[in-house]
This record gives sequence, C-alpha cells and structure tokens, in this order.
Amino acid sequence: MKKPRLDAIEYIRGISMMGVVGIHIGSQYLMNPTPNLHLVALFEIFTRFSVPIFFFISAFGLFYNMDTSKPFTMADYKSFLLRRGKTVVIPYIVWSLFYTFHNAWLFGYLSSINIPGTISNLFFGNCSYQLYFMVLLIWFYLFMPLWIKIVNWCNGKKLVFLMFLQIGINYTLDELVNPYYMEPSYLKTFLTYRLNYWVIYYFFIFVLGGWLAVHSDTFHSLMKNHRGKITIFFWGAMAALLGYYYKLEYVNGYTPLEGVFTAHQLCPPGVVYTVAASLFFFTIFTYRKFPDFFCPILSLLGRHSYFAYLAHPLAITYLTMLMANHNMVISAPVAIILYWVVLALTLLAAVIMRCIGEAIPVINELTIGIYKKK
Repeated sequence: MKKPRLDAIEYIRGISMMGVVGIHIGSQYLMNPTPNLHLVALFEIFTRFSVPIFFFISAFGLFYNMDTSKPFTMADYKSFLLRRGKTVVIPYIVWSLFYTFHNAWLFGYLSSINIPGTISNLFFGNCSYQLYFMVLLIWFYLFMPLWIKIVNWCNGKKLVFLMFLQIGINYTLDELVNPYYMEPSYLKTFLTYRLNYWVIYYFFIFVLGGWLAVHSDTFHSLMKNHRGKITIFFWGAMAALLGYYYKLEYVNGYTPLEGVFTAHQLCPPGVVYTVAASLFFFTIFTYRKFPDFFCPILSLLGRHSYFAYLAHPLAITYLTMLMANHNMVISAPVAIILYWVVLALTLLAAVIMRCIGEAIPVINELTIGIYKKK
C-alpha cells in the first residue's frame, strides 16, 4: 500500500534551494576584500547542510514506497535507471549544454568549444558550478543495488558506526589526496574533481535517508517523542560548526575564504550538522504548526526548487555584471539585497517556465524532468 504524501520533503527541498543560493551569493561576497565575517558565516557556514540534505531527501523519496524485502532484480534496476534518467540525466545534459554555449557566448570563447572538453565537463559536472550535485546524484542511482543492501543491513547502532566511518573517510581522504602539486595528467584531473563524483563523501547521509524512509513509522515516533532533543541536537551541531569557523578566523588567523574551505559540510562538525539539520527540518515540518500563510510559501519554494537550483547562476551572473558596470562593490547590505533579488527572479522564472511547460510539455520534460501523466 502506498504511504501518505509527506509535505516535509517538499518543504526541505525549498529550504535547501535557498541555502544553495546563499552559498553562491556568499562566493560573490567573498570577493570583497574586507567581508563581514558574520555575514560570511550566514551565507557560507549556516547553509552548509543544503547540498547533503538534498541527498538525504532524495534517498528518502526513493526508499519511501519501496519494499526492500523483495529482490531488486535486473529488470527492476533497468526500470529504475530509465525513470531516473528521464528526471535527472536528461535535464542535466540539457542544462549543461545550455550553460556551455551560453557562457561561451557571453564571455567570448565560442570558438574554443570542443567535443573532448565538453565530454569532460559533462562527466565532472563542470559546465556550471552548481551542476556537480547532479553528477553525484547520478552516481548514487548507479549504485542503487548497493544502497538497498546497506539499508537492509543497517540498524540504529550500525548507523552510528557508519556516521563515524563517514567522518573518518572524509578526514582521511582530505589528508591523503592532494593532487594540486602533481604534474598535469588524467589522474590529476580525476583527483582534482573527486568531490564532483566520489559518492563516498556523502554515502552516510544517503543511507540514513533511505533507512529512515523504510522505517518511517519508527522515524515518526522518534520525531514526535523527541522533538526537544532533536532541536537541541540541531542547535548544538550548528554551534559546533560555527565555533570551528570562528576559531579558524580569530585564533588560527585564516582568511574568510580559507575558513569557508575548511569549515564545510565534509569536515567532522559539518557531517554532524548535516545529520542534525536533516532530522530537525523533517521534525518541524512534520509536527510543528505554522501560520496559514507560511505553508503555501514553503510549498511554492519546494515545487519550484529544481528549476531555481538549476537556473539561479544566470541571475547571479547578470546581476553581478550589472553591478560591475556601475562600479558597485558587493558590501554586506548589497549582498543581502542581491540574495533576495536572485531568489525572487529565479522563482518567478521557474513559475513562468512551469506554466509554459504545461502548454508545451517538452519544456518541462527537458528542463525539470516532469512528464504529463497519461
């Protein structure tokens, strides 16, 4: 029997998309020679749950109505890949080619586009800076039989073990893999862009999402009976990650950029923060009552999060070019305004394109992988 729809998944998508936009606005703000460290923390540290929580809800959605006690046959696997290909791979290729030619036209290097370079960028997700997430998601899909086995093997204690294993793997790989001093080679390229396709950096949050979906009744009991503890866990994990960032800045003397590159979602406090944020947002969006006007806003953000995620670099590019033409420095107030303008423009574009796609279905099929129900 199909389980009931969970609004929390849609709401988390919207919140995560807002966080991703914040990270990319933060990247622009870091070009300011003297950025406000607290605003950097808001844009770049507080939002660090945004990308991995997408893997959490993606896994939750995949496993929620799946009967993992039944064999996952080759026919099931082929059918699964076909469906995922339509919703993710096709939009990924369409948006990648769009950004390839758009950026080449905008910055004047159309003649430099070549097939080997384009194939390389497609493999690594380098056609635009936000697209690497989709490459990782595709790799997660390819390993789906493995995730099913791990989810079936897991229990509460094993999940805790896997979380610490994830922290150890991330730390070890960060210490051991340093390709930047290697001579140019294919190996150097594959190691340089490892974060774009090595799912091992995010395997735990994906498995956690899948396990909680399979055991959704247990998950609901956990959220309902331990809301206070989950909230404390979230705020404590956030404080730990922010504390790590501020230590790097004020004690270790890191630059803001160095601090952001160190206190991220893959560092030990970042992994814990991601887990805490996943549990916290699922809990409040399931069991906390919001004002009547708030839920439609969350639903709007979630409904259009996919297009907004894929398209927001366009708004950032053109708005920052406009600012540069007027010699505007991205100060703290300007960065905050820029964030809300980018978010509003991207959502407006998403709504318009979805409406056009209702009349011309191929547009929705190619851009966000949504097909008309037969």
